[in-house]
Amino acid sequence: MSQSTNIQLGIFCAIGASLCFSLNDVTIKFLSGDYALHQVVLTRSLIGLIFTLAILMPLEGGYKNLKTKRPLLHMIRGLCVVMANMLFFLGLASMPIAEATAIFFIAPLAITAFAVFFLGEKVGIRRWVAVLLGLMGVLIMLRPGSESVKFIALLPAGAALFYALLHTLTRKIGLSETASTMSFYIQLTFICVSAGIGLIVGDGRYYGTGNPSLDFIFRQWIVPTSFDLSIMCTIGITSALGGYLISQAYRVAEANKIAPFEYINMPLAIVWGILIWGHWPDLPAWLGIMLIFGTGLYVVFREGKIGKAVKKQRPLQ
Repeated sequence: MSQSTNIQLGIFCAIGASLCFSLNDVTIKFLSGDYALHQVVLTRSLIGLIFTLAILMPLEGGYKNLKTKRPLLHMIRGLCVVMANMLFFLGLASMPIAEATAIFFIAPLAITAFAVFFLGEKVGIRRWVAVLLGLMGVLIMLRPGSESVKFIALLPAGAALFYALLHTLTRKIGLSETASTMSFYIQLTFICVSAGIGLIVGDGRYYGTGNPSLDFIFRQWIVPTSFDLSIMCTIGITSALGGYLISQAYRVAEANKIAPFEYINMPLAIVWGILIWGHWPDLPAWLGIMLIFGTGLYVVFREGKIGKAVKKQRPLQ
């Protein structure tokens, strides 16, 4: 497969994944007032695992792909996905979806910082300025000094850090593992973690804190209505498909070609927030969104240009 074909396939997969994840986010927020997070995630992941085994894995060579030489990396990667999802969903319970999504998109800025501290890469002054401006956007959305300081915004920020680490690991193992294999181990990790949390706090003993995010994780498990159960099953399929598509995207194409298309989630989140919950971002939120959105895209495109320059300087490598 040619490089241009790989890029086109990666872009297509990234757009599809973004649509799946956006639908997933909206649904989780919709269910956050009635069900425990770990109950929703466990139901979703069980359906996602079945979908992966029944549909996705046969498409990539069958169940032999369950074998892996890197179980530890799959486990670490799965825990990164679980933490990124859990923190983001807990943030959604208390925040407008547009603001939570915007803060989550500091992930490219985090990847830039990771490249310096963990990989020893050199980052120029312009990208460091972009990182600082993006962090300034987060601070604006935190509203320091006001009575409405949103410390809850640290949840999607933490999710972004785990998401950045996830993509580092995806690129590392993606050359030897199929997308369906990575999707399988992610779903399996979700099931283990959510079931474990459910066994510890699923009886509702800690429920009633008055904080929507804490109550979302401490709420007692209940039998879902048939409609809500069908919604959970639907996002089980979309989350599995989204996880498969984004893994495939970062496997077949360079990250700087794929990452800009994940930003489709940002305008979608604003539209969902307005149409479903009537959440119009206020002026500080708009300013923070624009700073994070703009600097994140700049870092992505800047890294792409630098990558091209390096290839020209070292064409034989």
